[in-house]
Amino acid sequence: MVALELISNVVVPLSPTDSIQRGLARMNEFKVFQLPIVNENQYLGVITEDELLENRDPEISIADKPLRLLNPFVYQDTHIYDVIRLMDQLQLCIIPVLDTANNFLGTITERDLIKYTAEMFSLQEPGGTIVLEISNRNNSLAHMSQVVEADNAQVLSSFVRAFPDSTKLEVTLKINKTELSGITASFERYNYEVKAVYNNTKIDNGAEDRFNSLMNYLNV
Repeated sequence: MVALELISNVVVPLSPTDSIQRGLARMNEFKVFQLPIVNENQYLGVITEDELLENRDPEISIADKPLRLLNPFVYQDTHIYDVIRLMDQLQLCIIPVLDTANNFLGTITERDLIKYTAEMFSLQEPGGTIVLEISNRNNSLAHMSQVVEADNAQVLSSFVRAFPDSTKLEVTLKINKTELSGITASFERYNYEVKAVYNNTKIDNGAEDRFNSLMNYLNV
């Protein structure tokens, strides 16, 4: 996935001739705190809501007021991981996308990234999640997949998190099953530390129904 594929069709850039008031209205409409300024296809920079609010006359145009424009952007072939990294580093809610000739192509928003992340990690797919803690010398995703597949399940997505000044890694596995007791038991047999299990369905042996029936009888 590259930046070009995530451009929003909703967010419209500002023009230098737009008024301060129009800029604020656009930000409110699109629920963002920054917007790109574009003169035809020429990208000029990003303006923030705080900058617009500093101006006392809302009717003047953006071009008539000196502004401290940010100049962040990514090229159309930038990998989405680098897009996320840049937006996080600069604390942006939008990022402009340019072609190789530096022409403005469009904007990526936080919502676009959230939607992509949900798809990338199969968050909308039914299933459960297992969090393991392992040594960084034993980081074999192939072996973890084998453990899961031995229980007639599949790993839908995985995520590895490292910790500063630690040899431990945290591995999160999204699995296409919600009954995970057999898989967690298998991981423990292979000396994996199971830190957490989410969306795990308990085996229904009828005990809960019998307990509820007893409570209803006693309340009669």
